[in-house]
Amino acid sequence: MTLDNLNFETPYLSLDSEFYDLTEPTPLDDPYLISFNPKAATLIDLDDSVKDDPRFIALLNGTFIPKGARTFSMCYAGHQFGNYAPRLGDGRAINLGSINGWHLQTKGSGETLYSRSSDGRAAIPSSIREYLMSEAMHHLGIPTTRALGIIGSQTKILRNQIERGAIVMRMSPSWVRFGTFEYFYYFKEYDKLKALAEYVITESYPHLQEDEDRYYKFFCEVVERTAKLIAQWQGIGFNHGVMNTDNMSIAGLTIDYGPYAMLDDFDYGFVCNKTDKAGRYSYGDQPNVSYWNLTMLSKALTPIIDQNRMQKKLDDFGNFLYPDAYIDVMREKLGLALKLDEDVELITDLVGTLQDAYVDYTLFFRTLSRYDGDRMPIFELAMNPIPLDSWLTLYDARLAKETRSQNERQQAMLKTNPKYVLKNYMLQEAIELAQKGDFSMVETLLYIAAHPYDELPEFERFAEETPEAHKNICLSCSS
Repeated sequence: MTLDNLNFETPYLSLDSEFYDLTEPTPLDDPYLISFNPKAATLIDLDDSVKDDPRFIALLNGTFIPKGARTFSMCYAGHQFGNYAPRLGDGRAINLGSINGWHLQTKGSGETLYSRSSDGRAAIPSSIREYLMSEAMHHLGIPTTRALGIIGSQTKILRNQIERGAIVMRMSPSWVRFGTFEYFYYFKEYDKLKALAEYVITESYPHLQEDEDRYYKFFCEVVERTAKLIAQWQGIGFNHGVMNTDNMSIAGLTIDYGPYAMLDDFDYGFVCNKTDKAGRYSYGDQPNVSYWNLTMLSKALTPIIDQNRMQKKLDDFGNFLYPDAYIDVMREKLGLALKLDEDVELITDLVGTLQDAYVDYTLFFRTLSRYDGDRMPIFELAMNPIPLDSWLTLYDARLAKETRSQNERQQAMLKTNPKYVLKNYMLQEAIELAQKGDFSMVETLLYIAAHPYDELPEFERFAEETPEAHKNICLSCSS
């Protein structure tokens, strides 16, 4: 399909006008293409040749509006670092509508009704980071938004320094957030809250549409999806950085890639957001924060769902939904096909062991994927290998209870534990080159993102331990 065949639908605009604001994008000056993502293009049946059509840049820049598209920004509220903000909304994102169930949105398109005195722009660094990481997460098997393309420009914007404006076209099955429900709850507009629930069920939980108890079952599925999502984050070593309720997807997706990080040396208390002085959104606290956010969502849903029923489901989150999901993720990473009660202690001990060992999280599990009883390759990864020696003794005893062969276990682990994840120092290298007009590293990382489990000899350096000078980089929301 070419740009001539694009035909958008705008189901969100069927809701009351308070849900959104019709707004026009503000084009960037002298836009140019940084990258086009062919894998995301297939989701909306778009041909690769589109990247050579000058209208593709115009599509992202807001100067070409395809058939059926209407430009609008969405209204929502949210708890930011635990404090309620009554009106947030898309401050720098403009929606065009949906194709094949994917809602397209340009981030960095200028001021909207919800910009709150900001310029509505996005800088090249943060745009590249979101563009690449959303693709990486998808290929790691983690539910996420996607990105179709990214453009740069000569438009100057002020962040920590003068930056050039960029726009990334994001795609998602839903852009509705926990905070969207909070907006209508706190303003006591319960009819609109109910209408939003019906919309979300139709969009993201269609199997519940005819169910008389659909609101409660919808909430239950949000809890279950969130538990699995956070377990996957913890398993892969992903720190979101800004888990405000307005950054939590009602469809159980990873959304709004701000100051995120993949762990370098394992640190349970790592905080990737330099503005998060209290460490609210540390890597280790993400399960607790997700529970808190779900509690805020349940409060917003009390006009249509019994609070006691929701609390029981929230109790399930802490009692077994999240813990079981996390243990399942870690069992797979450890190559354990059998489910034994003792696995919980083994995995709990591993977390403490990694904390004490000072070892690269991704490299540890990739090396463990080839473990054959020889401990030296693992010892060589750690600054302090002594804790690993004790844990490997427990691991050996557990592996002895498995029924599949060593080779079968190793092959399964190599398909579970990635060789490549996009760490912040890699992204920074791509950003610095892009700021000089060289987009080759963006394309390299886009390729690596799509092949996290493969052996790519030409990119071996990206599978090594993070260089000491670049470990544990903290970023701001505009980074």
